Amino acid sequence: MPSTTRRHALIAAMALCTSLGAGAQGAYPNKPIRVIVPFAAGSTTDIIARAIADKMGTSMGQTLVIDNRGGASGTIGQQAVATAAPDGYTIMIHSSSHTVSPSTFAKLPFDTVGDFAGVTPISSLPNALVISPSKNIKTLKDLVATAKAKPGTVNFASAGQGSATHLNAEKFKMAANIDATNIPFKGSAEAVTEVLAGRVDYYFSPIAPVIGQIKDGQLLALAVGSPKRAAALPEVPTTAEAGVPGSEFNFWIGMMAPAKTPRDVVNRLHDEVVKALASPEVKERFLKLGADAWTLKPEQFDAYIKEEIASNAKLVKAAGLTPQ
Repeated sequence: MPSTTRRHALIAAMALCTSLGAGAQGAYPNKPIRVIVPFAAGSTTDIIARAIADKMGTSMGQTLVIDNRGGASGTIGQQAVATAAPDGYTIMIHSSSHTVSPSTFAKLPFDTVGDFAGVTPISSLPNALVISPSKNIKTLKDLVATAKAKPGTVNFASAGQGSATHLNAEKFKMAANIDATNIPFKGSAEAVTEVLAGRVDYYFSPIAPVIGQIKDGQLLALAVGSPKRAAALPEVPTTAEAGVPGSEFNFWIGMMAPAKTPRDVVNRLHDEVVKALASPEVKERFLKLGADAWTLKPEQFDAYIKEEIASNAKLVKAAGLTPQ
């Protein structure tokens, strides 16, 4: 009998622990959430992360603390998230560079698919193909015709080898079947300066750094490289609409968590992002940044990431980039 009593007591204790565990999980979050951004403060990814984190924190009743872990093209921050406890208290807001790194690094200290759980994309950020009016090129078809008439004489700026601005330009170049030379710079500011001066022919720029120059006529936007038109530049066609199908490049920023994070936590984070994106304050902030809100269900985002890793691998190979 004593042994039976002890067994019943053990079963009761286990049931209590299970109940308490469920209660703690149901109370998520009950402490601040660390949001790792694998780029420096002030980057587009960081700005988007801070805009969304403030709203999410207010809704969830806990502070979302931004932790900038820049370096090594985002892989330092990625590794920190991949090895974090999968409890919902460490998450990552990263860009589509997440799906490029498997092709640009010979070896990564994490599995880009297996070590992460997608929560949702947050926004897509179309790049605008800008050119100086002094080039006397008025349309995308004019640019393509010029490049084909003088093979190898046209060049384009990028914010570094393997960056979204570089890959966007390479995809356009392949789709248009033109020969153009990449001129890499340290960042968008320098690239925009060189295009404004006419020393570089064109640049697939994030919209935020060039929207002012586009509005006042210092730069001409021939097209946007995204699958659909940008809300910030609704009159500017996509590269596909302007005559170069197959040139679409989707630069996005999204949220991920460590693999094995409980699905109810992942779903809660997803729902909170959707709620934050619907707020007038975030909508206004995104419009100024040239960012379009974009979400997917967690399982859809996981599938999208897998597909994009494969497509980016082909693009990186076609661009002749050598893994580091």
